[in-house]
Amino acid sequence: MTTAIEATHAAARITELRGDIDACDAEIIRLVQQRLAISQEIGALRRSTGGTRLSLAREQQVLARFQEALGTDGAALGMMLLRQGRGRL
Repeated sequence: MTTAIEATHAAARITELRGDIDACDAEIIRLVQQRLAISQEIGALRRSTGGTRLSLAREQQVLARFQEALGTDGAALGMMLLRQGRGRL
């Protein structure tokens, strides 16, 4: 049986942990924005030198890294980041 003190402690801890999640989310957003800017600069440099818009070999490396670290959902996350940086094909 949960006491009122335990429930209050749990509620306070949940609030604290949600703050931690919010901080993580803010950092993830900042890093994604940074990644997008870098990716767009790479794309512009590739196009300005007559290169292709994207490198499929490089994209496969990125997807493999995400999948290895995070599984199937990681590969989906990696693909989302690639699409954000280059747009849909």
